[in-house]
Amino acid sequence: MDILDLIKSAFLGLVEGITEWLPISSTGHMILVEEFVKMNVSEEFWNMFLVVIQLGAILSVVVLYFHDLNPFSPSKGAEGRRATWTLWGKIILGCIPAAVIGLPLNDFMDEHFYNGYVVAVALVVYGIAFIIIENWRAHKRSERALEVQMQAPKHGRHFAGAAPVAQPADDDTDFGRITRIEDISWKTAFGIGCFQVLSLVPGTSRSGSTIIGGLLLGTTRSVAAKFTFYLAIPVMFGASLLKVVKFLLGGAAMGANEWGIMIVGLVVAFVTSLLAIRWLTGFVRRHDFKVFGWYRIVLGVLVLAFFLFIGPSLGLA
Repeated sequence: MDILDLIKSAFLGLVEGITEWLPISSTGHMILVEEFVKMNVSEEFWNMFLVVIQLGAILSVVVLYFHDLNPFSPSKGAEGRRATWTLWGKIILGCIPAAVIGLPLNDFMDEHFYNGYVVAVALVVYGIAFIIIENWRAHKRSERALEVQMQAPKHGRHFAGAAPVAQPADDDTDFGRITRIEDISWKTAFGIGCFQVLSLVPGTSRSGSTIIGGLLLGTTRSVAAKFTFYLAIPVMFGASLLKVVKFLLGGAAMGANEWGIMIVGLVVAFVTSLLAIRWLTGFVRRHDFKVFGWYRIVLGVLVLAFFLFIGPSLGLA
């Protein structure tokens, strides 16, 4: 085995584990990393590795939410099992748009859209979208709080000891009419799934597109993020399986070095994803997504600068 290739695989697993779940586009980061991290492997294996490494990330979701997603959990009664099967039904429904539209277009999108320029534009556009949506949500929060204040009994405002009147919520307050994952309707689940189709364009970010969909359709940030994790399970398992089948049907084989690279990348992506998901679920309870919007804009500008100026001058792009 090539030790240097294993180190590179660990680094790629680290990048994948962090960027897969944050709405900052794992593709946008990987397309930059690819320019600097080269392995002694075939192009076919490399293309397959970049997709299959996501299995490590998705296994972290299965581990973290195993009880919530397991309809056979012994601690669940009949009602709990029924609710879990209903949740799985909504997850599958949310995956249908991406499957119906994505599978026929998969090769076309890889061939014509997987480049730095498309990724840069998508990063910037959806970064701006996050900022606009969060500003709109902040305005709606303030309107809602003002309505509550105006509806408070007038006499209660003039006496000491009266119950405090609600003040307009600040920008960091999680907000939405859908506050629990169980409250997502079939219609909303399908709508979020339609937004997931946007992630076919490299640089959009699968988690970013579904979180934007959830926010626009009325979920809190916490619910949008959690449903995004759930949607990833069938989508990413399916994408990984498709890549492996294509790789094997193409007559390719993996030696000890390739197996080592794959295992290291998967393990590091798994561990890193556990930490990233735990951090994100805590972060969104207290903060909005604007910081990710600004990050995407900066990264998009850097990607564009690299492919237009820096890369050519260094002979890399």
